[in-house]
Formats: sequence, structure tokens, C-alpha cells
Amino acid sequence: MPRLVVGPFNRVEGDLEVTLDVEEGRVRAASVCSPLYRGFEQILDGRSPTDALVIVPRICGICSVAQSAAAARALALTMGLVPPENGRLAANLTLACENLADHLTHFYLFFMPDFARDAYGGRSWFPATRERFKAQVGAATGEVLPARTRLLHLMGLLAGKWPHTLSLQPGGTSRAIVAAEKVRLFVLLREFRGFVERALFGAPLEEVAALTSRAALDAWCERPASPGEPGDLRRFLGIARDLDLWSVGRGVSTFLSFGAYPEASRRLLAPGVWDAGALQPLDPSTIREDVSHAWMAGDHQPRHPAEGLTLPVPDKDGAYTYCKAPRLGGRVVEVGALARQVIDGHPLALAMVADGPGSVAARVVARLLEIARVLPAMERWAREIDPGAPFCAEGALPDEGGGFGLVEAARGSLGHWLSVRRGRIASYQIVAPTTWNFSPRDAAGTPGALEQALVGTPAVDADEVMIQHVVRSFDPCMVCTVH
Repeated sequence: MPRLVVGPFNRVEGDLEVTLDVEEGRVRAASVCSPLYRGFEQILDGRSPTDALVIVPRICGICSVAQSAAAARALALTMGLVPPENGRLAANLTLACENLADHLTHFYLFFMPDFARDAYGGRSWFPATRERFKAQVGAATGEVLPARTRLLHLMGLLAGKWPHTLSLQPGGTSRAIVAAEKVRLFVLLREFRGFVERALFGAPLEEVAALTSRAALDAWCERPASPGEPGDLRRFLGIARDLDLWSVGRGVSTFLSFGAYPEASRRLLAPGVWDAGALQPLDPSTIREDVSHAWMAGDHQPRHPAEGLTLPVPDKDGAYTYCKAPRLGGRVVEVGALARQVIDGHPLALAMVADGPGSVAARVVARLLEIARVLPAMERWAREIDPGAPFCAEGALPDEGGGFGLVEAARGSLGHWLSVRRGRIASYQIVAPTTWNFSPRDAAGTPGALEQALVGTPAVDADEVMIQHVVRSFDPCMVCTVH
């Protein structure tokens, strides 16, 4: 049986290799390798718990705010702090700003350039796609980078800087917003709305968020768009239909979300587990990390992250990655925007997984749908800020204790587990979104989400572009995977 090794991947944060066993031109089995160990848990051992707020954002320059948010929530639980209303609103805005910027970056700069490759030279849509999306030189690059930069100006107002902000604290945010800055926040959000409605959708956000089925999505795609601007989602949908990306990259049918953006009495996007068509409540106590096939120390008994170890063993027999294998009640799960939208019950997302697993097209559409749904909420949060009220509560760290922080980064469910002994960090464990999606096999030999999604994909050679589409549809961040 031929074996292909695909990697390293360009336009992916960190190191990634994929080994494919190929039979009759299609993937029969896949092994996903994260070959770089980083050891942030060991860096944190023995330090003051608040040092985590400085160190964990450095895990990644793309999703540093998500890491900050998870650390702040773990510390808040340890300290018994509840942020004031302004702190909640500002933290939501800060995290949502990063997540939407990530979605935009993934679509325009990481994912769509693969359709401008010469492999698609014979397709009718290729000339226009190459002109718009070719890496670095396509017309879209010159439009999206300034729009993304303008959006990230919110970080200067809300958080002082990006990446690696220190504004997110256990008690809320340390950067209070004055009245004039509140107006500026709203102006920046309206400017970003204008770009998204013109370039990405060619339609109002509310029109996209109101789509309820695949048939409605197809009809919307065929309908005339705004004058002179069809929108890049329509361009992608045409390509997806031609290449049948709705049937490629179908992996697991179990989805996980920790829930995103706390509101007064709920979360904007609900937490939960979607398993084979049924919504179930989330029980974080059932999370376990299996290291059977990871270059990590440990026995074959999976551990909850609160009791986890992150000690590298680079010559371990039977292992092929530095990524652990997290499981939820023994189940392989997929995390990300598609999981969030399915669990929150959006009709279009439910329609995209009505017959089981997600797909390349479903993951991409879910990301863009999330932009359409979250941006109006950001406008509302900006209006609700009261510049005269507190933004942060204060408290003291206990000498003994612990907590966890569960947030939704752009790529999916992110968890931090903290244990404090004698006033110092006794244990700090991180399970990142790509750890879930790019996990290796567990002790039972069950492949991870990407490993399953790659099965059946055409693979003539190591440059097979369809493999790239499946991998990129998960928007991997490998530097977070191996902390």
C-alpha cells in the first residue's frame, strides 16, 4: 500500500505533517503529527498564579486573547471573582474581535489561495479566482488586510495592544472605556460591517444570518447581489458546488462547544455536545487526555486535565506526535465554528450536518455565518458599555485552590486547568482546539477528528490539493496544539 507524507504545510501556524496510507487513489488511513514540543505547562510550574496572564498569551500570536481569557477565567474561579457588567462586555468585545479577525484571515489568506493553484487551471472559475485570491498578490489581499487592521484598532481601545494583551484580568478588564472611546468603538464596528457586507457577503449581515437551509443558501447564492459586488462567499459556494466540497472531509458526527460570550443570563452561543443528531448537556468532568500514541509520559489510563502531565518522551514506542488525544466521555469530537453553530441550534448549521458529519464546505460556511451573527452582538455590547461604571473587581489569591477556564477561540474549545499550592502554580494544563481536532489515536486505536475526515479523500501524490482543503478546513494552529 503506497504511503505519502504531506508536510510541512505553508500558511499554517506551526509545524504539521500528515502521513497517508493510500489505496486505489484514496486515503485509507491517516496519521497526523505535531512534531514540535513547546512545554508551556513546564514553564508555568512553580510560578505565581498571576504570571499565567503574562505567559500563556505567548503560546500563540494569532489567538493570544483566547489564551488570556481562559487564564483569566481559571484565576477568577480560583479567587471567587465575578466581573462587573462592563468587564463582561469589554472582555466579550476583545475576544470576539480576535475571533472574527481570525475567521477573516483564515478565509482570505489561508484557505482561498489554494483554489488559485495551477491544479485548477482547467476550471471555468479559475482565472477570476486566481486574480482575486492568489497568495500575497491577489486583489482580495489588498482589501482584507486594511479592513482587518481597522478592526484590530478595537484592541488598542479595549486592551492596549494586540497580541499578548494584559488587559483581561480575573475580575474583568483593566482598560476602562471613556465616553469618547465608546463612540469610537461603534464607528470601527460599523466600518468593519461595511467591508464585510460589501466584499464578503454582498448582502446585509442579517440576510446571511437568516438563512435556514442548504436550499435557502443555494437560492441566496443564485440571487443577484449588491450592484458590482457579488461577495466572496458566493464565489466560494460556486467553487464548492463544482468540486463537491460538501461531501469531502466528512469526519465525526459529535461536536463540542464550551459556549461563547457570556450574557446576563446565558451565553450568546450555547454550550453543549451534539452527538449523532441529539443535543446533550456539557459535562467537563468527562474530559480525558489519552497519551497512548503521543510522545508524552504516562500510562494507558487517560487522565482528566486537572490531573494531567505534560512530560515529553521523544523516543516512546508506538507514538507519532506530541499532541495528546483528548476525548469527551471516550468520544472523539470536532470543535470549531461549525460545532458552535450546530450546538447553538442555527438552522443552516443543523442542515449542513443533517446527514451526519461536517464537511469542508460546511466548516467554511459556518465560520462566515459566525461573522454574520457575532458582529451585530458586538455592536450591541459596545452600546451597552457604561463609561461611568466599574470595569474590574478586585480580590486576593488563595494559598491553596484551583479552577478552570473554558472559552471558545476561533478554532474551537479551549480549556485551562489551574492548581495552586502554597501560593504557587502546582499544575497548569491546557487543551487547545487543534489538540481536539488533530489528536492521534487513543488506546482503543480510534483516530482523531482530522484523521477520520481525511479517509476517502483523493490522494494521487503528496501535492494533492484536496488534502490541503480538508486540513485547512479545520483552520489548524499547531503551536497551540502542543503548548
